[in-house]
Amino acid sequence: MAVGLRGFALRLLTEAGVFSRERIDRGTRLLIDHFEVCATDRVLDLGCGYGVVGIVAALLAPEGSATLVDINRRAVELARQNVALNNISNAEVLCGDGFAPVRDRTFDLIALNPPIRAGLAVVHRLIAESRDHLAQAGRFYLVGRTKQGVVRLSQKMSATFGDVCEVAKGGGFRLYRAEKTNSDSC
Repeated sequence: MAVGLRGFALRLLTEAGVFSRERIDRGTRLLIDHFEVCATDRVLDLGCGYGVVGIVAALLAPEGSATLVDINRRAVELARQNVALNNISNAEVLCGDGFAPVRDRTFDLIALNPPIRAGLAVVHRLIAESRDHLAQAGRFYLVGRTKQGVVRLSQKMSATFGDVCEVAKGGGFRLYRAEKTNSDSC
């Protein structure tokens, strides 16, 4: 698939059995269109699928890096191929459950299009663990379908981080951002 995102022309390989294989889904597009990535950010694409969010993040952070993580081995292999296909030199792709592959690392930005089908317990765990993997003043972005309870997930974010803001909405999706600050009481 060929796609233009944030001014970048990308080529992406996908296959059956990987989320949104025929086109970039509206939630992922909303996330990519609205997340703020600084040139030096260390970014984690949590649940990367075939890697589109992490690839765009790496391009937006040429002096930083992107780490892409997924539990699905086929998705990880596709993400690795897509990183190479798009000549991304500041990204790595790791296989594992949630934060396990990056357990001792922190990031300036974590992006999550949560695996709703994995169940709320899994999604809540990923939100809670995100706080421990953010650097001070780090940003956590979560996108989800309004009809699948993303507003409730934003409440979990609020309980974890404190203030949460809705960054964008459209096409039945909402994008939320939380920041790790000194004033957090969590």
